[in-house]
Amino acid sequence: MKIARILARSPAQTADARLEALLAWAPVAFTHWTQVAGDASRRRYFRLHGDGRRWIVMDAPPPESPQRFAAVAGLLGRAGVRVPQILAQDFERGFLLLEDFGDRTCLQALDAASVDGLYGAALATLLRLQTRLDPKTAALPGYDRALLRRELAIFPEWLLRRWLDLPLDTALWERACEVLVESALQQPRVVVHRDYHSRNLMVLDEGGLGVLDFQDAVVGPVTYDAVSLLRDCYVAWPPERVALWAEDYRRRLARAGLAVDAPTWRCWFDRMGIQRHLKAAGIFVRLWLRDGKPGYLKDIPRTLRYVAAACRGDAALAPLGDFVAATVLPQVEARL
Repeated sequence: MKIARILARSPAQTADARLEALLAWAPVAFTHWTQVAGDASRRRYFRLHGDGRRWIVMDAPPPESPQRFAAVAGLLGRAGVRVPQILAQDFERGFLLLEDFGDRTCLQALDAASVDGLYGAALATLLRLQTRLDPKTAALPGYDRALLRRELAIFPEWLLRRWLDLPLDTALWERACEVLVESALQQPRVVVHRDYHSRNLMVLDEGGLGVLDFQDAVVGPVTYDAVSLLRDCYVAWPPERVALWAEDYRRRLARAGLAVDAPTWRCWFDRMGIQRHLKAAGIFVRLWLRDGKPGYLKDIPRTLRYVAAACRGDAALAPLGDFVAATVLPQVEARL
């Protein structure tokens, strides 16, 4: 089928050279295509439809790495994590043909009746990821001090300076960063998905959860993915319920041979969440100011409330929490 015919049967989206090349390359017989909502990266996704079947094609232009996606997919798949099968690839041009997991994210499926079952399945999947893979042989980058500090720097650079034009107490910030980085580095090292939350978990037609957006996996702190899931930037649950889920996961890890005492786990979990949420809030602003993507701005207040609440019970981080609660959050909410 010639590309002109494909585009003529497709929705009224603007064609470009990469899209035309991607559709011409796709090694399946399809009659029409639709664009799929993407993530915060430069990757684009399109669904191909043909003869009652569906596929996903990924366009991953530089600096995106389809090779990295394929390598991590293979790694997670060997651990029993359900990831999309790669049906064809052209690494040189950045094209992949993938199994289609559908459109129903965990976030869309979550409600008061389903949340325990869905989070139970998500934590079971995370347990496989963290206990069936040897971090020493996973061939993944390390979540080291330099990376943790680079991530933290996104918050003052983009949210405070570029968006709000807010001054920052440098001494306060440096003390907080050192506490957060040291806490992360003290933790047992496991394979970390690095974006494990409700938007990247798909409810599959055959049952169970599929995992997406795993290409940035690293070897890092054991609490990172758990707090990413349970204190999700896109949906919040009562703190008491989150505490029960987190404790349940700690016990699952202990039964699998990775034991951490409860007080240490809670401290690591809270501090890891603060690091992640500061980074996420900064990234949400960067996506708006640099990339023209405003859709994540509405999630910043929820994300910063996590920071303020977690800092409140931590003497070493209370000054940071006070700054976020009293100064940053009100200005963010006024700006929105």
